[in-house]
This record gives sequence, C-alpha cells and structure tokens, in this order.
Amino acid sequence: MADEVSNGPDMPAATTVNEQAIEQAERVKETANEYFKNQNYDEAIKFYTQAIEINPNVAAYYGNRSFAYIKTECFGYALEDANKALQLDRAFLKAYYRRACANMALGKFKLALKDFEAVHKARPNDKDAKNKYKEYSKKTDLALDIESTLDALRVPPEYDGPHLINGQVTEEFMEDLLIAFRDCKKLHQKYAYQIMIAAKKYFQAQPSLVDISVPEETKFTVCGDIHGQFYDLLNIFELNGRPSADNPYLFNGDFVDRGSFSVECILTLFGYKLLYPERFYMSRGNHESVNMNQMYGFEGEVKSKYAGSRMVDLYTEIFNWLPLCHCIENKILVMHGGLFSEDGVTLQTLRNLERNRQPPDSGAMCDLLWSDPQPQLGRSSSKRGVGTQFGPDVTKRFLKENNLDYVIRSHEVKHEGYEVMHDGKCITIFSAPNYCDTMGNKGAFITLSGEDLKPNFTTFEAVPHPKVKPMAYANPLLSMLS
Repeated sequence: MADEVSNGPDMPAATTVNEQAIEQAERVKETANEYFKNQNYDEAIKFYTQAIEINPNVAAYYGNRSFAYIKTECFGYALEDANKALQLDRAFLKAYYRRACANMALGKFKLALKDFEAVHKARPNDKDAKNKYKEYSKKTDLALDIESTLDALRVPPEYDGPHLINGQVTEEFMEDLLIAFRDCKKLHQKYAYQIMIAAKKYFQAQPSLVDISVPEETKFTVCGDIHGQFYDLLNIFELNGRPSADNPYLFNGDFVDRGSFSVECILTLFGYKLLYPERFYMSRGNHESVNMNQMYGFEGEVKSKYAGSRMVDLYTEIFNWLPLCHCIENKILVMHGGLFSEDGVTLQTLRNLERNRQPPDSGAMCDLLWSDPQPQLGRSSSKRGVGTQFGPDVTKRFLKENNLDYVIRSHEVKHEGYEVMHDGKCITIFSAPNYCDTMGNKGAFITLSGEDLKPNFTTFEAVPHPKVKPMAYANPLLSMLS
C-alpha cells in the first residue's frame, strides 16, 4: 500500500532525540491537543510545531498539525504535513485521511479517492472507510444534465411568495423577495429559473474584467465574502442602504457555500444585478466552482430546496460566466483572491482571459481566485495549495506597471473584517461576520467616494439567524473534519 500512495519527497534520516526531549515533546503535544479541542487552531498549530521541533520523528505530530491546518483552510500546508507523516510511518492511516481531505478541499478528487482506497484496502472491515470510498467514487462520476424546464412549470394558486411579472425583476419584487427569504419562505422554482436564465444571458455578454465608473458625488460600496449568510447580507443593506441606481455595490465573490442560506443569497444578488445591471456588480470567487459547491454545501442546499440536479448545473454555467475582476475608475483593481505567480500581467491580459470554465490549477485566472498577500517580499508557495502568496514588492510592481493606486481583494477571514497591507496598497475585505458561527470575527465593507476613491471601512457584528447550522448541506465526506 505504501508504494501505491506515496507522493512526496523522502524524509531525511531520523534525528537522534534523547529520552528527556521525547517526554518534553509529548507534553507540548498534549498542550496542542487541548487547544485543538477548544477550537483554537492557531495555538494548536503553534504547539504542534514546537513538538515537531523538539522531536521531528513522530508521524502523529505532523498528522495532528495537518488536521489543524485543514481546520484553518491552509490545505497546502496540510498536504505537506500529511506527506511527512506518511514518510515517517507508511502505516499511519490517519495521514491518508488528512491528505485525502486536503486534496478533496482543493478539488483534486482522483488523488483523494486514491487515499480513501488505500485506507479501505488496509482496513476492509472498517465501515467508515468503506462508505467514504464508495461515496467518493460516486462524486467523481458526476455528469451534467441540463434540460429546459420553464414551459412545464406552473405556479400553483396557493403559492404566496413574490411573483415575477412577465419574467421581469422590479423593485417591488425585490422588496417582496427579501421579506419572503427573511421569513424562511422559498421562491417558486419557475421564478428562480427565470432569474437564473436572465442572469446567465447578462453575464455571458460581460468581459472578464469589467470597468466601473464612479461619479464624484456618488458613494460606491465593495463587499467581500458572504458565504451563504443571508441574514448578515440583510444587515449590510440595513446599515448601508439597499442597492439602487444611487447606491451601487460590488460583491467580490464567495457568495455561496459554508453558510446554509446560500440559495437566498445568490438569488438576491442575481435579482439586484438584473434590476440595476449598470450599478450592481459581482465578481467570481473560488467557491463559485463545481468542486467547492459539491463539498461545502451549495450543491446539497440547492438539491434540498429545489429537488433535482438541473438547477445545480445551471448555477455552474452561470458561475462560469461571472467576471473575474473589476477596475474602478482605472485606479483600483478588485478581485477575489489576489495577484499573480509571475510578473508581467497587465489589465489587458485580464481582459483577454477565457473564463467560461472551471478554475484551472495555475495561471492568471487561478491566481485571481485563490492567491493571498504575505508580509515578506517576493512570492512563496500558497498555504492553500492553490495560487500563490505575494509580497509588497510584487504589489508595488504590478500597480506601477498598470498605473493603479491599490488593489482590493477578499478570500480571507479577518478579525476586524478587513486588513490593510503592503503600505496601504493591498486591502482585504471580508463580509461574513462570525464566519461559520465559530470564528468570532467582525464583517466589514468598504465605501469609496467618487471624489477621491479613498477607502472607508464599516465593521459590523453578526446578527441572529434561524436555527440552521452552517455546513448543514455539506458533503457527508467532510464529517471527518468534525
């Protein structure tokens, strides 16, 4: 089995460690375990790292740190640790689970399946391993099956939700829609399809990089990740006003997954896009993709609220057409992830990107959706295992080459809901407070004045929502994380 699944470099020979150091490392590991049990994963990582530094010969230390990295969504680091654990002990089955989980989160289904298969072969009588292998085998065989449904759908007389008139979104419809969603009612399937089909047609006609003009007297708002937290989305509108011709918005990706009201979020955002097409903007995030939606809840939520797979497939087609980035007044580039794995990328490069596809594992499109800033100079391998980490010098060169003032991106939870890095030239905005009901972070949004384009930050706390837990619709395979 070891030869079949090994995919990392060989570890150096075991380091000689005396008995006193072995005992000290075990005590540090136990401290790390306590932090992990209390969901303080950053501290757990810190102490697992200390244990590894004292005694680097124990596979379980790497396996435990890999699990903590998975919890903090540092899937690239999780893969490295799982590989190290397996190089130390080829029979350490938990490491196969950790590696499978990290690959699964990155959408590398075949690699994940290979590890599940290895565990299943090693423990053929283990029901959990057997079930995960069977379930995941099914997930790798998904096929699209889009059919026309509108003509066959009828809205019953007893339906008491909002109605589209002649398929058109109006201000009245959006008001009724927000109230219905707030009260846990469902938009009729026919109307949902009509909104989706109209949104797809609109996004298909958009370029990969959309230019935005902000008149001097206008306020413009940029929001980060929403992640299915509909009631916090409503709160943004309460704090900052509903979208309108005079109150434009840009939502910067990751509208769905994690939170269990993703359907409500995405239909609301699509509705406003159709109502104010030139004053309401949406960028694609890394979670607007098949792999993420299969794992983190959106696919399961859509199938639960609107039976069948056809709507899921239509969402996929729409997500493939979402713009990848926006440029405000030729001075501010806004993307979900970040900058690029190599120099020389220009705005024209971004305008020319072919986006009607699932995100690739490398290149400019991948970086726009997945990359993160780092405080040190240069570039380094991504902690996520996809995209790159870029330093202040990379940001400075990119801005100078493209005559830009700064970049706005999202993609990362921040305690205050935002973070300013790289001498003020790289801003992160995250709009899902108390992410997954566990992180305790604030949400934030940015408002810009057309007069000077300086960013102003508004932070806010999470608001109550109905008793549906986050990840309620996530793939059962993710239960290994709990």
